[in-house]
This record gives sequence, C-alpha cells and structure tokens, in this order.
Amino acid sequence: MDILDGARALLSRASTETRFAATLLKARGPGVALIPPHRMIGVARALDAYGPAGAAIVLAAAGQSGHVAIIDERGPITFGQLDARSNALANALRAKGFTPGDSVGILARNHRGLFEAIFAAAKLGARTLLLNTDFAGPQLVDVCAREDVTVLIHDSEFAPIVSGYDPPLGHVLAWSDEQGAGPSIDSLVEAASTATPPRPPRKQRLVLLTSGTTGTPKGAPRDLALSLVIPGGYLSKIPLRSGRTVMLAAPAFHAWGLLSSMLALGLGNTVVTTRRFEPANTIAALEQHRCDALVTVPILLSRLIAEDGELAARDLSALRVVAVSGSALSPELATRAMDTLGDVVYNLYGSTEVAYATIATPADLRAAPGTVGRPPFGTTIRLLDPDGREVPPGQSGRIFVGNAIQFEGYTGGGTKETVRGLMSTGDVGHLDEGGRLFVDGRDDDMIVSGGENVFPREIEELLATHDLIVEAAVVGVPDPDFGTRLRAYVVPTAPQALDEAAVRDFVKANLARYKVPREVVFLDELPRNPAGKVLKRQLSD
Repeated sequence: MDILDGARALLSRASTETRFAATLLKARGPGVALIPPHRMIGVARALDAYGPAGAAIVLAAAGQSGHVAIIDERGPITFGQLDARSNALANALRAKGFTPGDSVGILARNHRGLFEAIFAAAKLGARTLLLNTDFAGPQLVDVCAREDVTVLIHDSEFAPIVSGYDPPLGHVLAWSDEQGAGPSIDSLVEAASTATPPRPPRKQRLVLLTSGTTGTPKGAPRDLALSLVIPGGYLSKIPLRSGRTVMLAAPAFHAWGLLSSMLALGLGNTVVTTRRFEPANTIAALEQHRCDALVTVPILLSRLIAEDGELAARDLSALRVVAVSGSALSPELATRAMDTLGDVVYNLYGSTEVAYATIATPADLRAAPGTVGRPPFGTTIRLLDPDGREVPPGQSGRIFVGNAIQFEGYTGGGTKETVRGLMSTGDVGHLDEGGRLFVDGRDDDMIVSGGENVFPREIEELLATHDLIVEAAVVGVPDPDFGTRLRAYVVPTAPQALDEAAVRDFVKANLARYKVPREVVFLDELPRNPAGKVLKRQLSD
C-alpha cells in the first residue's frame, strides 16, 4: 500500500509539473528571444547549481543579455550586467572567506543592489536572510545573531541600525549617496572577476521573516527545490507575460515582492522600481515606461486611486495587471480600483509559511468583492472547526492549506499547526457557494466581548465604506464589566470630519449591537509595516 501511495504521489507531482511547464511556456510567449542552442547546457547547469533564484538571472541573461532588467533611480541595468556583477560580488565575498552555507543578511530597499546581493548569494549557495527595513537596532541585532549572519549587506541609511551587529566578514553597502562611505557592492565588483563562480555544493536557502505584527519576527527558511509549483501556480491565475515592463511597488524583502520580482525577471521582463513610493511618481512611471503590470500592496493601491486627477491625466492603457497582496484588500477598495483602472486587479492570499493559498481574479472580485479567490491547481484549502472537522460553505473555520511549497519550521524552533498534512495560515474564514474564500480575521484576533465573538475585520471593512473615513482598525481592550470592549481607531478624511457618536451610529445601523465600538480614537494614520499590514500591537500598547 505504501508503494502504491508513493507511486500515486509521484504521478500526481509529475502531472502538476507538466501542467505548470505549459503555463510557463505560455507566459514566455513568442516575443522573447530564445536561448541559443550552444548556451542551453550552461543554462541547465546553472539551474541545477544555483536553484531558482540564481537561475532566474542566468536564464534571462542567456536569452537576452542586452535587454534591460531593472530600472531604478540610477537608470537601467541589463540582464548581462546584472549576471556579471552578481558573479563578481560572489567572487569577492568568496575571497573574503565566505563559504557555502554561511549566512548573508540583506537590509535594503528596492534597487539593483538588493537583487545583485540575492543573485550573488545564490551563486555562493548561501543562507540568505531578507531583513525588514522597519527594524529597530535591537530587533535587527537579535535576528542577525539568531540567524548567525556572516556578512551584512545594507543601504547606508541603515548604518545606525546595523551598527550594533559586527558580522565576521563585516558590512557591505548596497546603496549609498556618498562616495567612499565604506566597502560597497560597487567597490567589491570593480576589484573582482566577473567569471562564473565555482559551483557551490549546496543550493541557496532563503530565510524570510514573518511580519512580526504580533511579536518578534520568526525566520521561515525555504529550500528552493527545482519545482515549477510556485511560478506555475502564480502564473496560472496572474497572467504576467514575457518581454513586458513590470512596476514593482512592493518591498522586495517581503515574500510577495520577492516572488513577483523574481518571476518577472525570470520571464525576461524589465522591472521598474524605486526606493520609496510616492503616488504621483509611481503613476508617472507607469505611463513613461508603458508598464504592463503593477505589483503592489493594498495601502499603496489605495493611495494611487486617491490620486484620481493624476490618473485621469495619464495614459495607462498598457496596464493589464494590478496584482496585490501582503495585507487585506477591502471590498470597497477592490471595487473602486477596478472602477478606476478597469478589471485588471488580482488579489493573492497566503502567508510566509504556506506561500500562496488562493488568488482572486478580476471576475472573482466583481462577483464577490472582498474574496481572496480560489486555490490554484496543485493547492488545497480546507476550513476546519476546533475539532479538525471540515465546515460547510458559509460557516467560519480555521484556514488550512496543502501544497508542495510549505516551509519546514522556524529557524528558532517550532512550526505552524498541521492537520492531515494541511498547514494553518493562522486565519479564520469562510467559503461561499462558488468555492471562493473570504478571510474573516486572524484566529487569535477574535474578541470575546460580553460573551459574544467578534472578528474586527467585519467592522473595519464596514467603516472603510463611510464617505468620511479613510481607514480604520478595531482592537479589544480590557474592560471590568465586559471582559473586553471594542475600541476603533479611525482615520477621518479631514480633522473634525466626524465625531465618535457618528462612527458608533454608523456601525449600529449596519451591524449587530454587540459589534459597535464602545470607544473611538481618531488618528492621522494607522501604524503599518512596509507590506501594509496594520500594527495592532502598537495600537494596543
């Protein structure tokens, strides 16, 4: 029986890989330069040696070395240059004593240096730790010490934050506005050979950090096996195509921005990005570069849509895909974005631990605003009650995901709960009759107030529909009578645009009485991490 089960699993995996290979061929399309036959052996070797991240740049450079890979504030850099510079950086770090399996820490905003560091780390077979640009000094020191970082590559603006950690091979600047500020990627590359580094005995292992919205960020490592599951599932729902231009307006250290940018580069697209995102500048870049796709997070999408006058003045007819993830996309924002930009919005739901779970297409978002869609081929979702039983459509349950791309456990120990091979996302949700998933909130976010169970997300999404409210967050605070009471933090459209009574009356008119916040606090903005998630822990504190 075990042999039969194993055979079935192999056949299923082979079927999935074959299907996703066809998806990738469709995405590459006929418009992209083919890899010359005499270079195919080298490409195959690179795929086997470096894993997906390193192979992405080798693959693209083999087919179109002179094509522009990245446009940042320094201008364009080609695939050939990116490949050569990552070779040189890898060789320079080897000369400093870096060995396969050592850890590279990267603390950088979106620019070529971040990608050069990732690709060089792949060619070294390194553990690659992507650090959050919002870290404070003590937090960074704790994480780098836990992950045993050997060399720390960072932007000069973060020098005060990284000063408390002294890695064995020192610090390297990824971006600096001043010449001679210290050892840098540029200085190392200039002094090193651009020859292909020796094949590492192990493949790169990426360590992504959880968002840390409810505690210290955990390291979630991923061994990058040569599988088409991640790109195939993504591209089966979000139709990126080769030879186009993609605007990356999401942090590339985060799983969403990293996955999207690596796919875009691997397909031979030009990625346009900046270190910081300003709505007007982003809109201008979308027009200037005739961007086919925009990869962003909901809060930035909201700010773009708010610039309706600027949008109306620009020619964005080339924009075919607006892909968002990283935090909740409200029903109101999904509808407003498609009314403004057309039916081009895609919403990916997942977590650092399970990768993606579901993807909503424009048709899904029109039919059921607020949905996070259905799982791609090769991924399974189940909603389970506290006893592990599957709940019917319309009933809330804990969200569990099954696929071939889950992580294997946190670097500091521990893992996510699993039930029959399915891993918890940490969220609660429900399915509609069409099989579309809706996320109701975090399973640890549920507030018990006066004996009633309340998920804040329902109240937050309602408040976002109010004409005088930009956004809102709801938390539970201790109460001597009710155990916990609801407190709403509201960002109004203008100071004194409305008062507490108006907010409570609006909720009372639309939801059950026990869901009405007992307190309302007005703020200029909500605290968020770079991926756009609201930091409710800061609100509670």
